Amino acid sequence: MNKDSGVNILEFLPESAIVVDLKSQNKKEVLKELVKILDEAHSVRKPEQILDALHEREELGSTGIGQGIAIPHGKSECINHVIAALGISKKGIEFDALDGESVYLFFVLLAPTNASGVHLKILAKISRLLKDKFFRQALRESKSSEDVLKLIKEENEY
Repeated sequence: MNKDSGVNILEFLPESAIVVDLKSQNKKEVLKELVKILDEAHSVRKPEQILDALHEREELGSTGIGQGIAIPHGKSECINHVIAALGISKKGIEFDALDGESVYLFFVLLAPTNASGVHLKILAKISRLLKDKFFRQALRESKSSEDVLKLIKEENEY
């Protein structure tokens, strides 16, 4: 069986782009915090454009997909390859999720404007990973970015 045609999330998600204790209290703050994480990990040229792209996407409908998960994503011409970040909130953040629940796991994904194919494959892979209740719980309980990387590596292999 073809497993996501070889997409490896870790190629886009360095350890420096993983934060296990987000400080934000609401949707607007968390998007800003996630862009800051993206910027620090990937040296984004225009972080404010990235933030605008994420806000535009949220206006189409919340990327809070339920079960404590949000996958804010968008496209921008100020990046030239796919980049990702993962933020974990210990308290949960109101994010207009489809099920009305608070969100704890934020997987941000940005792609260049011309990269829809790979962008969609990665979104599918992230969704598949996060379907697993035990994996979600393990992520939420992670104490460090190293722990998170280890979990993702293990899930990626199976």
